[in-house]
Amino acid sequence: MAMGPRLDIRQTQALVMTPQLQQAIRLLQLTNLELNQYVEQELERNPILERADPDGVGEAAAPDDGNLNEDPQVDSLAEAVAASDGIADDGTVGDMAAVELDGVELPGSAGLDGAEGPLDADYSETYNNDSAADRPNVEDAGAPGEGYEVGDWSGSGTGLGGGESSTVTLEQVLSTEVSLKDHLLEQMNVLLHEPVLRLVGQHLIEHLDESGYLTEDTAFIAERLGCESFLVDEVLTQMQRLDPAGVFARDLSECLALQLKEKNRYDPAMQSLVENLHLLAAMDVPQICEVCGVGLDDAEEMIAELKALNPKPGMAFDYDAAAPVVPDVFVNEKADGGWNVELNSDNLPRLLVNRQYYAEVNEAARRKEDKAYISECMQSANWLIKALDQRARTILSVASELVRQQDAFLANGVQDLRPLNLRAIAEAVGIHESTVSRVTSNKYVATPRGVFELKYFFTSALAAADGGDDYSSEAVRNRLRELIDGETVTAVLSDDKLVDILRASGVDIARRTVAKYRDAMGIPSSVQRRRAKRMEARAIG
Repeated sequence: MAMGPRLDIRQTQALVMTPQLQQAIRLLQLTNLELNQYVEQELERNPILERADPDGVGEAAAPDDGNLNEDPQVDSLAEAVAASDGIADDGTVGDMAAVELDGVELPGSAGLDGAEGPLDADYSETYNNDSAADRPNVEDAGAPGEGYEVGDWSGSGTGLGGGESSTVTLEQVLSTEVSLKDHLLEQMNVLLHEPVLRLVGQHLIEHLDESGYLTEDTAFIAERLGCESFLVDEVLTQMQRLDPAGVFARDLSECLALQLKEKNRYDPAMQSLVENLHLLAAMDVPQICEVCGVGLDDAEEMIAELKALNPKPGMAFDYDAAAPVVPDVFVNEKADGGWNVELNSDNLPRLLVNRQYYAEVNEAARRKEDKAYISECMQSANWLIKALDQRARTILSVASELVRQQDAFLANGVQDLRPLNLRAIAEAVGIHESTVSRVTSNKYVATPRGVFELKYFFTSALAAADGGDDYSSEAVRNRLRELIDGETVTAVLSDDKLVDILRASGVDIARRTVAKYRDAMGIPSSVQRRRAKRMEARAIG
């Protein structure tokens, strides 16, 4: 074999992860909050992009000449996309439009090409509860069909909606939350007077977690401060007297003990109970009576006192206010019994491409680098708007198919929830399973039954005992919860009894599956439930 340089010609095929494809994948799985943050970054980076004025766009949404925006300075979304370099009239992007990489389609990919109507169309669908034969094909989405309608999207000339209010009330300005650390620092400055002790106290406060527990060993803190361990222990003993009672504890037993000492209820019997919390977790009342040396009535009173304590005293301060779930999709019942599916346009960013500004800057630019920069900004803006529009349409298509598949749940409740997997939705919509997974992650739908994550509707199947239709695992869990909630003191159902009841109703289920579902719902065993109900009955009596 000759050794030396040579030229070879090879022909290979490869899929390239272009920046546009990366953007499409990223936008598809973002939540509304993350999407708006991403759009804000793009608005700061790209001078071609502009935020649409809700009032202005609404006024020019339907002019007589058919244009979406009469303002000559700012073109509409449809015009921006149509004028984009490299974007064809059918909404595809060059030859890459039908390419699928790792199960992710580009905007305008197969299965959704036929679904694209005008980009200013309303992201809403109306589904009538007809037979499967009468249902419209999902590929026809965006065009009116039997039981499936697409209307005008009011208040949005871009097809991407939602403004946000910047109104700040006086109450919001004046109201402030006091953190746990600030609360403890104020008390420490009164309790400790020497600078050395205050320094140790500050370090102890810095090592508290959100529940108020001390997360570091005192020996480590002493070594870090270069002082003796007994000094840190002495300061810790004083800091444990601060409000709220139970802070600076190193475990649950110490936390409860500090609160009992504050109430002057830490007697030997209560100390024995606190040191044997595993007996309380198992509700082993006879063993508690033996360990604590008390009678049954005293044991029940002690247990009631422990339950009244706060195992996480610090959570009253350093807590994050739970943000309400904002649905991405609304499902409303129609008068004729069908379901109307529409996107929550208030959460979608509203953007426009300022083509006049682009033309002015491009004409004034003299250097090649400047022209390349403004051209790149124009292309990026068009791609972003196109990707946002395709994201909205994909979410709507998947949500609409979920409504079709789970219409019995919407009408009757969780007991009629059907077993469903990603493949069934992917095949119906015409996209890949991984795309369905990205679309349904952290996306929520508001229904007459409540607000649910889209992934809630995907449940595993349990076979029917009589060979009929399978049962949804979520429906079986709901049935288990109903049976256990209906128990009485004299009739507590064991796992074997629960299996018999479910099998009698047609569900082919094993005992270990019942135990697994019960543990997942945080329901104790029948022995623990029986003990708890007896204690409740004695307390009421």
